[in-house]
Amino acid sequence: MGLTYDLIVRGGRVVLPGGVRAAEIGIKDGKIAAVAERLDAEGDCEVLDASGRVVMPGMIDAHVHLNEPGLGAWEGFASGSAALAAGGCTTYIDMPLNGVPPTVNPAALRAKLVAAEGRSYTDYALWGGLVPGNREHLRALQEAGCIGFKAFMSEPGGEGEDIFARADDVTLLEGMREIAALGGVLALHAESEMIVSKLTAAGMEAGKSGALDYAASRPVVAETEAVNRSLFYAEQTGCAVHFVHISSPEAVALIAAAKRRGLDVTVETCPHYLVLEAGDMETIGNRAKCAPPLRGPAEREGLWQALKDGELDLVASDHSPCPPQMKLSANWFEVWGGISGAQSSLELLVDEGHLKRGIALERIAGVLSEGPAKRFGLDGRKGRIAEGFDADLALVDLQRGYTLTEDHLLDRHRQSPYVGRTFGCRVTATVVRGRIVYEAERGLTGEPAGVWIRPQVRSGSEGTAEALAEAAAAQDAPADRAV
Repeated sequence: MGLTYDLIVRGGRVVLPGGVRAAEIGIKDGKIAAVAERLDAEGDCEVLDASGRVVMPGMIDAHVHLNEPGLGAWEGFASGSAALAAGGCTTYIDMPLNGVPPTVNPAALRAKLVAAEGRSYTDYALWGGLVPGNREHLRALQEAGCIGFKAFMSEPGGEGEDIFARADDVTLLEGMREIAALGGVLALHAESEMIVSKLTAAGMEAGKSGALDYAASRPVVAETEAVNRSLFYAEQTGCAVHFVHISSPEAVALIAAAKRRGLDVTVETCPHYLVLEAGDMETIGNRAKCAPPLRGPAEREGLWQALKDGELDLVASDHSPCPPQMKLSANWFEVWGGISGAQSSLELLVDEGHLKRGIALERIAGVLSEGPAKRFGLDGRKGRIAEGFDADLALVDLQRGYTLTEDHLLDRHRQSPYVGRTFGCRVTATVVRGRIVYEAERGLTGEPAGVWIRPQVRSGSEGTAEALAEAAAAQDAPADRAV
């Protein structure tokens, strides 16, 4: 007697935590109901043919900037989530900047939720922010369901009054004490503002303006100094810290040593630090500007070794788009810094990591899916192919190479530095909670139906929409604010 399923994924090799094996996946009510060598189903059941492909857990991209509310012309939930879905991502965590207003209080969080409602093709979670003057809002943001808090140790950039501000040392130290008391996690952009600002000013005064001049203004020591300082603060406060977009193996080594001392710290890098290097900034052009900048081949290989050795906890895109005119200056110090790579993360890791370097697919899945789920309170629901988990899947053809063109891209401005790159694999289908949301042959399938995902309840946090409404009402925030 067979069971009743809504969808069976049949014929593929499934990437499980313990290895890769031929299996079928039975899905019921958006959840994985069974993983077995063969499934028999009763009644009508949709079948997704995965023959000749591997089935990976959908990527959880813990670091994207979709820039809503207020800056939807930069990206937006609809276009950004479409690109993520096409790249095998099934859940993303949106950063508190560069939206207007930034997500630093309950009213701003409410505005972001209104902007996202009904417009995302995949599930999503949301970061709050730590900036000068908002310590009193951190508890309300966490209780409302923010995944954690983001802070900058160097200037984030931007103009106007309602922008995300750098956390000075006092803000950082006091904020970390508060976040530790809440049982939360602080994500840090770790670059020393003192070093970066001095070197930038000196370079500009000397008339330097090229890609490598920009890279020289943000050296590895600016990253390692900030990492060391924040690790010291973490020891003093007991705050859990997550380091975003780390670009150097030296910084990874510092963080690994802190883990061995018992600190609650994790580290992410980005695909662009794994597959590009500083010289590519000159050949690719302004699309390749980011902060920290791309490094040399030694740093790139050191990051791959750290991934192999298990010292990297996760890989995230840091998809940070902007309008094309903000990338046009010949002066690299004036160009907006941010790489638009949302659609290519999983394919880059599988191509460069598995096909070319022989890294096991379960390790690739570990840094793309299971690692972020564990760190940000989504484990038990997302990040693995296992019974009871959300049916979030990416089907990947390891024999189907293709060359990326702008026509493939679904993000708003299509400014990927990977255009023209030939991949040895391709995402052929993406499934979110049992719904097929993307197929390579058909594109997006159906209307946006992604939902807001909040983390498992942490100390001092109820994670309820009611908490958000109460906190926003205390600020006298209008319920319908959306820009």
